[in-house]
Amino acid sequence: MRQFVVVAHELDPAADVSLDDLPGTGRLDLLCRCVGAAVFLSHGIRESVRVHLVVDDAYTVRFDADRLRHLHPDERNVAARIRDALGDREAAIGHQPADVSPGVEIYRMGVEATLDRLAREGSIVQLHEDGTPLADESPPDDPVFVLSDHRDFTDAERTVLDDHADGRVRLGPETLHADHAITVAHNWLDTDGYASY
Repeated sequence: MRQFVVVAHELDPAADVSLDDLPGTGRLDLLCRCVGAAVFLSHGIRESVRVHLVVDDAYTVRFDADRLRHLHPDERNVAARIRDALGDREAAIGHQPADVSPGVEIYRMGVEATLDRLAREGSIVQLHEDGTPLADESPPDDPVFVLSDHRDFTDAERTVLDDHADGRVRLGPETLHADHAITVAHNWLDTDGYASY
């Protein structure tokens, strides 16, 4: 299983999501691109991939590629699923999710609770420009990559990551957009650490 955690800093869970203004709705456009980069292949959906969007350090929207149905790779379609998930947030009780649609759930969990749970499922790897170069590392089993949206992690988030991360890796010499970082991480795993094409 490959998992990606994207920490969203601007999206208000109570926002009135406009599908005609995704950038103006807490940079929902960026979150949609992250979901797309994580779950879609050309003409298909990847297997064994989950994406966790942590919103307002209070809710986590999870996309499970193995269970997704009728999700299309355009931003508006993905944004509609996120909007629906946030609309159902009150139905999430404790750590029991609310089912939004096949493969999409929302949990009442922030960054720390999400990483607590995922640390039991795989190796937490922070994607960070100050990490070890990716080419110098071997792909872990069941990686859980953690990255931020277009903003830096807060001090509190850094503390949580320091407590949970098994490692910190750098994808290259340049700082990448979050969705591009996910694509590079996938390629690293697809090629077994750039060893097999």
